[in-house]
Amino acid sequence: MLTFLGFAMIATFLVLIMLKKMSPIAALVLIPALFCVFAGKGAHLGDYVIDGVGKLAPTAAMLMFAIVYFGVMIDVGLFDPIVKGILRFCKADPMRVVVGTAVLAAIVSLDGDGSTTFMITVSAMYPLYKRLGLSLVVMTGVAATANGVMNTLPWGGPTARAATALKLDAADIFVPMIPALAVGLLSVFVLAYVLGLRERRRVGTLVLPSGDDEEPELVTVGTATGTATATGTGTATVTGTAAGEGTAVATAAGAGTGVPSAGSGAPASGGDAGEEGFQGLDPQRATLRPRLYWFNAGLTVALLTAMIMELLPIPVLFLLGAALALTVNFPHMPDQKARIAAHADNVLNVAGMVFAAAVFTGVLSGTGMVKHMADWLVGAIPEGMGPHMALVTGLLSLPLTYFMSNDGFYFGVLPVLAEAGAAHGVSPLEIARASLVGQALHMSSPLVPAVYVLVGMAKVEFGDHTRFTVKWAALTCLVVLAAGMVFGII
Repeated sequence: MLTFLGFAMIATFLVLIMLKKMSPIAALVLIPALFCVFAGKGAHLGDYVIDGVGKLAPTAAMLMFAIVYFGVMIDVGLFDPIVKGILRFCKADPMRVVVGTAVLAAIVSLDGDGSTTFMITVSAMYPLYKRLGLSLVVMTGVAATANGVMNTLPWGGPTARAATALKLDAADIFVPMIPALAVGLLSVFVLAYVLGLRERRRVGTLVLPSGDDEEPELVTVGTATGTATATGTGTATVTGTAAGEGTAVATAAGAGTGVPSAGSGAPASGGDAGEEGFQGLDPQRATLRPRLYWFNAGLTVALLTAMIMELLPIPVLFLLGAALALTVNFPHMPDQKARIAAHADNVLNVAGMVFAAAVFTGVLSGTGMVKHMADWLVGAIPEGMGPHMALVTGLLSLPLTYFMSNDGFYFGVLPVLAEAGAAHGVSPLEIARASLVGQALHMSSPLVPAVYVLVGMAKVEFGDHTRFTVKWAALTCLVVLAAGMVFGII
């Protein structure tokens, strides 16, 4: 009964948010509460929720102060050089923009924190996607999938959990998996290339000159106004004026309409352009602190190093880092309040989503639905598949890490799979490596708090992100699994 209710609750949740019948926060709260009553355990709902909130509170605190910290770092210009380098590569070509998104997400993912990756990637790429009229779900899908592959780094979480659960060395699990993971990351870049070509065919290619003979300047920010005109040959000229940057002229030619519209992120007549996403990395913004660049860079490196070395709990590190960054960069109280207020919207959205997810996870765990679902899936494995438990583990990691937390999968299900594999002579190391396969899909799970940072900052509906991303992320997982089998790793 609990097995059926567990699957039914997850299916109901996904269907309602993908059809946009409920907001994610409402669905995360109301659906599990209803199914808790169906399970006959409504009297214990409060205990389950409090337990779930207690477990996710450190995550919520980490995300809150991480958003403030990296928001301040973006404000003061720490990531401007990286952004400019990526934008020079992009050259306003949709294909290059999408590939650049994958590259940037993969590079930033080296810190092992998904929320950090998404904040930096979206802040850098969002204005360009809006200006070129590109699909924002392409950005969120590519970023999430690239981060999911990189999430297997030993300090990213899943590898450490697998090592702890099976009492193995993390290096013994991760190092042999590097070739398969490299193939998986390459497949993400290929996916980005294909999606970029599709976007190029849809919107054409824009060239945004900077007004001189050098490479076009692609960082266009501030409030914009302008007009758009189209000739009969399919070439569109878009003229807009951006604050602090004079006049920019864009010419579009290619497949599709080639004419950016106000709704697709091109400058539009009227005063609402600023609301369409042209407020980003303004090279003239008042919050820049060029004299403190190396201090901020050193502080960020020290923070990430301390996080990797686990010198203090991550929420504490980001709390201290945010306080220090605000104090040094904005010593005056009104400026500090202004920076906190500027990022309060993201903080509230993400923290609210995390605490709402605590209801979902609390009911799943407290009622025993997760355990019954895992036991049912493991019990459904045919006896003849015993010698192939590594392959089975890899395949099961896709749905299981999507529908439950990494803690639930690695500490609750993985030991059972490893025990079943050992009975047929399958090494626990193979089981542990196979368990990492599903991480590309896991990063788009509704139970992963960082994904709400991604969709929130990108202004994308979670249901739209899910519909677009799941199929590509699952394909990436299968590529990693196939590569692992070809290389003899799994």
